[in-house]
Amino acid sequence: MKEKINAIKNTVWSGVGIGLIVPLIPGVLVWLLMHQFVALKKADLLLIGCIALNALLMNYFFKQNKDNIARGIISVTFLWAFAFFFYKVF
Repeated sequence: MKEKINAIKNTVWSGVGIGLIVPLIPGVLVWLLMHQFVALKKADLLLIGCIALNALLMNYFFKQNKDNIARGIISVTFLWAFAFFFYKVF
């Protein structure tokens, strides 16, 4: 597994791709669960948890000295946070 992570090119675009995909997969699952169960209808913090996965990845890539990947991840994290804000307001 570590070899696959080390094989990722240290580019911002790689980080953007990772930052888009990682929260999207659990986010869709949480979205479906929120609409399926009444108890989770108001549990919007679960969506923030999906976005927070990017913070963990960003920290990992900074420790691996892959700064450009981490920069791409943080850029997309701001976009995800804006999308969540837009979702909450409207």
